[in-house]
Amino acid sequence: MIEISNLQKCYGDIKVLRDINVEIDEGDIYGLLGVSGAGKSTLLRCINGLESYEGGSLKVNGVEVKDLKEKELREFRKNIGMIFQQFSLLERKTVYENVALPMNCWGYKKQDIDKKVKELLNLVELGDKLNSKPRELSGGQKQRVAIARALTLNPQILLCDEATSSLDPSITNSILELLKKINKELGITIVVVTHQMNVVKKVCNKMAILSRGNLEAKGTVEDIFMDKPKVLEELLGEPEYKIKPKEGVNIEIIERDNIQDHSLLSSLAIETGVKYSLVWGGTDKYRDKILASFIININENDKLKVTNYLNKQDIEWRDA
Repeated sequence: MIEISNLQKCYGDIKVLRDINVEIDEGDIYGLLGVSGAGKSTLLRCINGLESYEGGSLKVNGVEVKDLKEKELREFRKNIGMIFQQFSLLERKTVYENVALPMNCWGYKKQDIDKKVKELLNLVELGDKLNSKPRELSGGQKQRVAIARALTLNPQILLCDEATSSLDPSITNSILELLKKINKELGITIVVVTHQMNVVKKVCNKMAILSRGNLEAKGTVEDIFMDKPKVLEELLGEPEYKIKPKEGVNIEIIERDNIQDHSLLSSLAIETGVKYSLVWGGTDKYRDKILASFIININENDKLKVTNYLNKQDIEWRDA
């Protein structure tokens, strides 16, 4: 769907994107994570042709974006919806008129506009707000109107630029659930730019982390948060288990499917006869999947016995 290879973007002499390589498949909800200034919003604007790029390739459905002429670019953008942090609604127009705006601009028939607008407002659970003005809506409702408006032209891709940054946590969760619903029911590929870890964990299946214009990590969300690349630690802060005990070795045990909590550790101790100290343990949720990891400290002489047991049980582990 979206293929980005060795992408280069400059503002004058300043390189803001360097050798970016990202593949976004049809049906993905793909997160672009990073602090302010990392280059993620610039990358998003390259995807929809609002920004040019100086080198590399960016193809959407096999089409090189930088090769599109003005008329072709206009048609191309019709297939890409976009929502922003600030909603960008017209205050003097009603909810109905705001959602209908793109279809009016493209000259759709009145009856087609009416049908589509009402369908979308029901989808975003605002069917009773047709005649309301933006000032009468909450922040979450305004973002739902913006989402409905972005979907009026039946886009294949929806780009979200910090779309939940100005919302409180409970409203953010409701918007993320709506995005998952749109992805599932309409089959729309979604790209989410954010600096919020919980947004990526809750809604995305894949992600990339940008830092100072460089792509530092990419993969499935659960793999990146389990692997804990250095760039993720820079965003999250150094975890407690980085404080190494003076004696012994640390082993991290990872459970991706059948969460057994301390029963696994108890079985390990009973069946191997090895004493351990629990250094750290926790669970986390990635979309609808719960994953757990535990770090234990053991005598170095017992490491082979423990790792053989874990391998035999087909349990994932690594040195910590």
